[in-house]
Amino acid sequence: MTTIASMTNMRLKFPGVDSLLFEDFSLSIDRGEKVLILGPSGSGKSTLLQVLTGLIPHAVEVPMKADALTIPESWGFLFQDPDAQFCMPYVDEEIAFVLENLQIPREIMDHYIDHYLQQVGLKFDDTHTKIQTLSGGMKQRLAIASVLALEPEVLCLDEPTAMLDPEGTRLVWDTIKNVGEDKTVVIVEHKIEQVVDFIDRVILLDENGAIIADGPKQQVFDQHKHVLIEQGIWYPGVWEDYMQDKSRHIPPSVNTEDAKLAVHLSDFSAFRGKVKALQVKEARAYPGEWITILGENGAGKSTLLLAMMNLLKTTGTYKVLEQDYKRIKHLAEYVSFVFQNPEFQFVTNSVYEEIAFSLHLAKWEQDKITRRVNQMLKMHHLEEHQHTHPYQLSMGQKRRLSVAASIVKEQPIILLDEPTFGQDAKNTFAILEQLEQLRAQGTTIIMVTHDINIVKNFATKVWRVEYGELVKEFPAPIFVETFQPAVIS
Repeated sequence: MTTIASMTNMRLKFPGVDSLLFEDFSLSIDRGEKVLILGPSGSGKSTLLQVLTGLIPHAVEVPMKADALTIPESWGFLFQDPDAQFCMPYVDEEIAFVLENLQIPREIMDHYIDHYLQQVGLKFDDTHTKIQTLSGGMKQRLAIASVLALEPEVLCLDEPTAMLDPEGTRLVWDTIKNVGEDKTVVIVEHKIEQVVDFIDRVILLDENGAIIADGPKQQVFDQHKHVLIEQGIWYPGVWEDYMQDKSRHIPPSVNTEDAKLAVHLSDFSAFRGKVKALQVKEARAYPGEWITILGENGAGKSTLLLAMMNLLKTTGTYKVLEQDYKRIKHLAEYVSFVFQNPEFQFVTNSVYEEIAFSLHLAKWEQDKITRRVNQMLKMHHLEEHQHTHPYQLSMGQKRRLSVAASIVKEQPIILLDEPTFGQDAKNTFAILEQLEQLRAQGTTIIMVTHDINIVKNFATKVWRVEYGELVKEFPAPIFVETFQPAVIS
């Protein structure tokens, strides 16, 4: 076998962090291998991918040294956050930018643009569409299309389907498997069910970025299952094992008789510019309900949450705890929001201050702030990063910080947009268990998710959004029983 990428005794350290992320780290990847890198959130998986391609240190200035480093001649990299890799403002221009660098003649570019968009399941009436108007999942598909346009020899994929619905996830992985059959593919991914049949090798990292295991996939899964469990890493069957250890398998039903409505939407519409992006004929949420919002990418799920935070123009009835939201002076005192992209909500220069920010605004006493922030740091496994700038965290750590900062005041209503994407198993379950504690105390949870396991094991109700309309409310058990085969890919 021919080695296509390697490093010997690599040492790497982020500025402002005392300890090395990688110390005397050695690894080699052969041509044609299909490699899955597993590890807990913050173990350096994304960083390792960037070193393997030379992005670190050549494009991203991070102090590192290695006795030897071999970088592939032809590679394509898909970032966790699609916005981080777009170069142009429009869909067609983004792919054309790649094609121009490959010297594809202008007269045949439109054919190639349509081809790569079709490969990832994107269809537009006009491909000259602004990227900023796309949903998170649609952006991710576009990013994949632009990488495929490079026709690279090595594909490095950093959670390529993290924000996609089940059908989109299946479609993208089918595409990657098809185009990657004769390529070297290195994958960082939490949703591993779709890739287990494709990969042949698993590299398992611990929380300190050291290799615990490296070998054929089944050997690693069989011989190191105890490590996967201890480190909180996703593995086939992890949800089943988790629920067997739980005393409660089915979320309790909520008694809504004579209960005060937490949220009431009626003939409610939301607009992006002058275009109606979402409509809701009628929807209700009660204290103690856990509502999951399901729907395909671009259906309007995130739009619904943005509208409920008064971040979009709306018409119709929207009541919060039976008050017209327009009469509420500070909506954030009642409703908290976790954005799909955690960086959108960071406003301070450290993890500690980010969590404390809203408490300072509420004029809490300093002793009380310190106790509460320390509690949230511990609960979200961020104690060691409390002095770190939020932008220096891994995507999983950023997500945990965004959740911690949003729910620190325990408002009666919490809106969350994909709060578990990019998380390892341990932190996913920790976030869900914390939300479940709040729900049991009467908090209303309204969450956008693509994970049917959350619906099955935590939700009490489902709101189904299709083509910009909330079309149906279901009790979660009925939805799972009726629609699960169609939802799970």
